[in-house]
Amino acid sequence: MKKKIFVLDTNVLMHDPSCLYRFEEHDIYIPMVVLEELDNGKKGTSETSRNVRQVTRILDGLMHGKDHAQIEKGIPLPTTVNKGTNGNGNGHTGGTPTAPSSGRLFFQTRPSAAALPEMLPGNKPDNNILLAALGLQSQHPSRTITLVSKDINLRIKAAIVGVHTEDYHNDQVLDDLDLLYSGYAKLPDDFWTTHGEKMDSWQDDRGRACYKVSGPKVKEWHVNEFLYLPDEVERGLELTVQALDGDSAKLHVIRDYRAGKTPVWGIHAKNREQNFALNLLLDPDVDFVSLLGAAGTGKTLLALAAGLAQTLDEPRYREIIMTRVTVPLGDDIGFLPGTEEEKMTPWMGALMDNLEVLTQTSNAGDWERAATNDLLSKRIKIRSLNFMRGRTFLNRYIIIDEAQNLTAKQMKALITRCGPGSKIICLGNLTQIDTPYLSETTSGLTYVVDRFRGWPHGGHVTLARGERSRLAAFASDIL
Repeated sequence: MKKKIFVLDTNVLMHDPSCLYRFEEHDIYIPMVVLEELDNGKKGTSETSRNVRQVTRILDGLMHGKDHAQIEKGIPLPTTVNKGTNGNGNGHTGGTPTAPSSGRLFFQTRPSAAALPEMLPGNKPDNNILLAALGLQSQHPSRTITLVSKDINLRIKAAIVGVHTEDYHNDQVLDDLDLLYSGYAKLPDDFWTTHGEKMDSWQDDRGRACYKVSGPKVKEWHVNEFLYLPDEVERGLELTVQALDGDSAKLHVIRDYRAGKTPVWGIHAKNREQNFALNLLLDPDVDFVSLLGAAGTGKTLLALAAGLAQTLDEPRYREIIMTRVTVPLGDDIGFLPGTEEEKMTPWMGALMDNLEVLTQTSNAGDWERAATNDLLSKRIKIRSLNFMRGRTFLNRYIIIDEAQNLTAKQMKALITRCGPGSKIICLGNLTQIDTPYLSETTSGLTYVVDRFRGWPHGGHVTLARGERSRLAAFASDIL
């Protein structure tokens, strides 16, 4: 198989600074206009600007000690020793470059001899990248020239002028969103028949009914995954996987927070998935919780109710910190007057709406409501993501709303802020991604759901049913 030549768009380098090491034995070509765009984007404190500076340092390191003749022949690209996976089992190259590979890095050292098609007038950077790719096709007719870009419009234009193009897939966590871990699984109807005879049962120190089961099905489960029998079988038994040991698992019955049972700050779970979520949110042994779901499934309401119950009713946490992505992430949050919290207030409509639900009482007067709001304002802090780097949160209950707009790198930077005694909750809807060049399969929220699967102190639930109102539920389905 002949080596391919991959022409990289600027947004690929901005998105993944280590992409230069991801193309194995194939060659990489960087047009001059890409270097110009990198130079224009190097200033600032945003994640993109940091990535640009990292790319520039990598290129400088690769070119160190090379003269013009060596650059013309192509700079040998290092590869890496360790192999990782991108979440779906496909191997990719990652880590620190060590040994040389057969791939080379080429720069545009002379003007392209290709002519720009009449359908692409002007001197836009995208057109110059296309011009460079067309020039390579004329210089190397026997080799496959592929333009790699995360810009859909550029890929469309490339296809029109006859340049083969691809999206950058190395950052993709899953091939298909349907493969994403949901956090729960249905047990077979004959579960008691096939497992009842060889099942041990007891009560733990919290008074929960526990079971130890064995069998081939156990290998498909994960720690903190929820298991349930249908409502018509055994009254809808709901369990969670507490520990795994080979082909045996330790399960315990979860607490029921539905109507008529124990309330959480005055609310009840309205469906099975919400009950799963409340069990994770209220479990002191779980430090990380991710909740996925469409609009109206109750993500923010459940997270806030559980946080208030553990901050005010029982002093497990000192305060609740709530933040969300202000798209575009990393830029100034605006020249609004006031403090950081006051500037973030316009972005926190979801918080205010849910606090109104949690604090409304039919017989409370204006004074009682004002006193409650004053108390909550002292225990709930609104913070901007822009100022999270370098901080450490101790004994805090942290809610990250709209987490689907974070990249994997940004998600890592936020989660590593948690100190002892803190709990972090990531909420999001993967169908509402606003950050450029992020998709459902490359979102940082998808990344952490996949990577935290099976960790004893982490859990995930995908909320399936909307409970906001019958109008909202119907609109979500039909529109």
